[in-house]
Amino acid sequence: MLDFALLMRGSAAWRCVACLLASVLAVPVAAGTVKGQLELVEKSGKKSTDLTDAVVYLDGVKAKPRASQATMTMRGKSFTPRVVVIGVGGAVDFPNEDALFHNVFSVSGENRFDLELYKRPKSGQWVFQNPGIVRVYCNIHPQMSAVVVVRDNPYYVKAESDGSFAIADVPAGRYTLKAWHERAGQEASAQVTVPATGEVGAKLVLDASSYKRLPHKKKDGKDYGGDEKY
Repeated sequence: MLDFALLMRGSAAWRCVACLLASVLAVPVAAGTVKGQLELVEKSGKKSTDLTDAVVYLDGVKAKPRASQATMTMRGKSFTPRVVVIGVGGAVDFPNEDALFHNVFSVSGENRFDLELYKRPKSGQWVFQNPGIVRVYCNIHPQMSAVVVVRDNPYYVKAESDGSFAIADVPAGRYTLKAWHERAGQEASAQVTVPATGEVGAKLVLDASSYKRLPHKKKDGKDYGGDEKY
């Protein structure tokens, strides 16, 4: 027969181990919030009043991106929203709400894709496996363009219209904070030290004063024609 006292001692020991593990897991991870203000200087020297297409993110954080999904709707021969940001492995849906064909595509490096022709009420989807800036177009309508920003960690956010932003639950440490906007010549960046608790502030300025919109090619590398076939 088993020694009852031994069993009881064993159970008590396991209970102690379980309590210890629970207490360790209950300790909060040291993490803070990066808050700040973003400015975009236009050609006139004035500051933009709408920064909803700007993306702010942290570089140098060793953390896998969370599962994410976004929707970029084709409506009125345009993409809405024009800019989305997701993590590596995230998907973007491209529903067509127009009663005409669209052909969503990109030739942006390893994130190149082609969803072929479809119209309302169909939708296409693409999963992005590599970080980077993905420029998206329609192979039928040259005025249609959009951007998918793919990040390799979960610490990113789109700015509010007034340029304010906040990235929460960032592990304590020193990182590079960056901001991107399609019209800016280059990213803006700043070094931030995230505290174990609380907030760190930052201000970033993007320069769009030299921006010039250039025409893009079709997916076969040829110019768009003067008429729409679909």
